[in-house]
Amino acid sequence: MNRSKTKRVKYSRIIAGTMTWGAWGKKLSTATMADLMQFCVAQGVTTFDHADIYGGYTTEAEFGTAFAQSGLNREAVQLISKCGIQHLSGGRNNKIGHYSYDKDYIICSVETSLKNLQTEYLDLLLLHRPSPLMHPEEISEAIQTLKQQGKIKNFGVSNFTPSQVALISKNVPIEVNQIEFSLTEYSAMFDGRLDHLLLKEINPMAWSPLGNVFKEDTEQTRRIKKLLGELSNKYNATADALLLAWILKHPSKIHPVVGTTTKDRLVRAVEATAIDLEVEDWFLMLVASQGRPMP
Repeated sequence: MNRSKTKRVKYSRIIAGTMTWGAWGKKLSTATMADLMQFCVAQGVTTFDHADIYGGYTTEAEFGTAFAQSGLNREAVQLISKCGIQHLSGGRNNKIGHYSYDKDYIICSVETSLKNLQTEYLDLLLLHRPSPLMHPEEISEAIQTLKQQGKIKNFGVSNFTPSQVALISKNVPIEVNQIEFSLTEYSAMFDGRLDHLLLKEINPMAWSPLGNVFKEDTEQTRRIKKLLGELSNKYNATADALLLAWILKHPSKIHPVVGTTTKDRLVRAVEATAIDLEVEDWFLMLVASQGRPMP
């Protein structure tokens, strides 16, 4: 496959994750949600990351209603959604949480997301998590149908290993792999996942990009916070911006998916794109996280 002929959608460098906008988090009103969308776009954060399951299958519809009231141009934003997880909520008659990637289910999930988001297409569809039962032929048939119908522009995966990416990309190009990556969860940098994405020119996106730095009080997070306090003066930047700058330094050009609904934190996330960490400072941060010197 000649990837140079594949049209790649441009996503904003910082992506707004919507998981906590609704029932699973802040429970924003329609007006507040519309205002937050407008603020994001004004900051250059034009890509919004969804999944059908967010809010127990409710957040996409709430976002769609707010977007319709926001006055924003659909062509000025990029909408991402994920499918495949059969969640034990939303009135679904599931015996157990599981994954479903048959052709009809993928198509139905996308059509439901389009209806809820009040849009005619997704800029990007992701398979949410790999399933032991997924078959590349059936998935590719669904994706090709959705592309031919103009319902999705691009296709990718989330939380997939290199071998799983290779399996699914057998007949359909994969543009994105959204993975967990941060200064406290950096295994993708050493287990071959980021190397593979860079080699295959697949765009990485990182969920939970701040890791556990502000969530846990451990020896690791204390080491990191101490160093960030020292670097904040040097770079005239906040700790959260430095954590994102650390991710942005990686040559695979990772797009952090930030879940905050706080405007000043969104501003700091965008400010991170202008921070060019010195190489030695980047390694100082890694060593602080690892708790041991580089070999």
